[in-house]
Amino acid sequence: MSHQNKPAVAVIGLGSMGMGMACSLLREGFSVAGCDINPAARAAFAKAGGAVADTAAGAASGADIVISVVVNAAQTEQLLTEEAGVIDAMAIDGLFVSCATMDPAIARRLADAVEAGGRHYLDAPISGGAVRAAEGALTVMASGSAAAFARAEPALDAVAAKVFRLGDAAGQGSAFKMVNQLLAGVHIAVASEAMVFAASQGLDLQQVYEVITASAGNSWMFENRMPHVIAGDYSPASAIDIFVKDLGIVDDMARSARMPTPIAAAALHMYLAASGMGMGRDDDSSVARVYATLGNQTLPGGKNR
Repeated sequence: MSHQNKPAVAVIGLGSMGMGMACSLLREGFSVAGCDINPAARAAFAKAGGAVADTAAGAASGADIVISVVVNAAQTEQLLTEEAGVIDAMAIDGLFVSCATMDPAIARRLADAVEAGGRHYLDAPISGGAVRAAEGALTVMASGSAAAFARAEPALDAVAAKVFRLGDAAGQGSAFKMVNQLLAGVHIAVASEAMVFAASQGLDLQQVYEVITASAGNSWMFENRMPHVIAGDYSPASAIDIFVKDLGIVDDMARSARMPTPIAAAALHMYLAASGMGMGRDDDSSVARVYATLGNQTLPGGKNR
């Protein structure tokens, strides 16, 4: 497919989500430059047919759209410092799309910085995981100006199955994402609690999985994460420390709003326990291993740590 009439795109952060998005854009005929601190990620993207830059500013040079798929607000903010040079490297009147999960107040501050540099900012957290990223079928929870949405539309069409327009100012998309993260984090924790409870009753965990996924107690996270527990394989699809961060943001936001979120807080402490036990980089289903340790239960694989 031709690059003609398509905006030039840079993707900064070629992890599991960013790589899928960058490759989806390539499939749809976009000219895409990628950047990542990991040399293996850069090499993989080059092999897929993308252009690769050693620096974020290099990838962003002349780009109409810069999509940031880094880990958190701090890394996003680092990209937007004068030293990093991303804003100045972008095309005049270009668009910065921020996909990291962050506190809405920080999203608003970053938008102000980008717009002060004469560019546009779209607050656009994503959901769907690595598989949907690779399929170009993510959910995007976006907020920003009409001009930002107009510039983003061609690229968003390439990476997403659903794009929700959630407001005309940065921060609103991030707030929606935090609602999702509250639910996702709680669902994984309670799915893990249920699975270890089942183990304590001597039940066959594969049968538990089959029954629950056909019953009202099922959730997307139970269905997606509990096979890791059954297999005793905690290779990270999404890490424990992601939910330490995200439920921590929920906790901060709720405290500021004087809004009690006791179930989310309980889940946060289970992730904190898992991280403190050395599982921070393991799969988030490792919460089950914390329950197993507390309840003196043995899970498949036999290792609680």
